[in-house]
Amino acid sequence: MYTHLLVPTDGSERSLKAITTAVGLAKSLDARITGVFATPEYLPPLDAMFPAYAMPSREEYEKQAAVEADMALKPLREACAAAGISCETRAAINNHPYQLILGTAKERHCDLIVMASHGRGGLTALLLGSETQKVLTHGQVPVLVVR
Repeated sequence: MYTHLLVPTDGSERSLKAITTAVGLAKSLDARITGVFATPEYLPPLDAMFPAYAMPSREEYEKQAAVEADMALKPLREACAAAGISCETRAAINNHPYQLILGTAKERHCDLIVMASHGRGGLTALLLGSETQKVLTHGQVPVLVVR
């Protein structure tokens, strides 16, 4: 049925629940997993009220982004290793995680996306948007939403 699952993570508790679900499903289907993590793009300081020396340089930001991505993807790698499941990961700097998710699913020929929903509602959902909703709206790949 499904042979390659894509598991986006942001390092949250909800994402950990999606990881557990995805690993269990992949094990039962003898499928492989690709994990993905998006970091927002670097925004250089624009306001003179904030001293430039307090803001990280682009290089420092990218190093920290790599550390954060590794930390967020580590639980997925460990869960896959413990279950004997093949796992690759991808981290990228992208202001639109849903585009990274859908692009990775297409590039890597994933046939199911397993992702968390944070359950935001009202004004918070309107202001922040929902990456899960954007994946559902713009994607062609089936999505299993874990709550």
